[in-house]
Amino acid sequence: MAESANRVYAIKTTAKQERTVADNIEKVTREQKDIHVMAVMVPEELKGYVLVESPDSIARIEQLVELIPHARAVVQGSTALSEVEHFLVPKPVVSGITEGTIVEIIAGPFKGEKAVVKRIDSGKEEITVELYESMVPIPITVRGDSVRVVERSEDAS
Repeated sequence: MAESANRVYAIKTTAKQERTVADNIEKVTREQKDIHVMAVMVPEELKGYVLVESPDSIARIEQLVELIPHARAVVQGSTALSEVEHFLVPKPVVSGITEGTIVEIIAGPFKGEKAVVKRIDSGKEEITVELYESMVPIPITVRGDSVRVVERSEDAS
């Protein structure tokens, strides 16, 4: 390991197999002590790619790809960690949800029910909804990741 700086390489994968490739990279590098991988990243926004941080050369990463099913090729060149840091910052779960949006509750006791968003608490990543088909409007607070947007509303009337 002559180089001291780690580089980030993009590995092209079979569609929808990014997690499998990442898991296999971890297994293979545990067995192959001569291939060094410091971190593996599977960004949600980057479909079909796995990012690998390593001090090794691109040739070494290409050897790694040959050992892993569903890993297709290494994108030529490397990048610095600073260029992929934005993938490390989590997006708030409630981003993209506005008041008046119709959502479906996908977890909890009201699973499957449709509801209208009444209030959004970005700090706690919670939203307050009222069930769409209930006789009495009862506000229910649910976590932002337990709803799925059904219909976006520009007007919260």
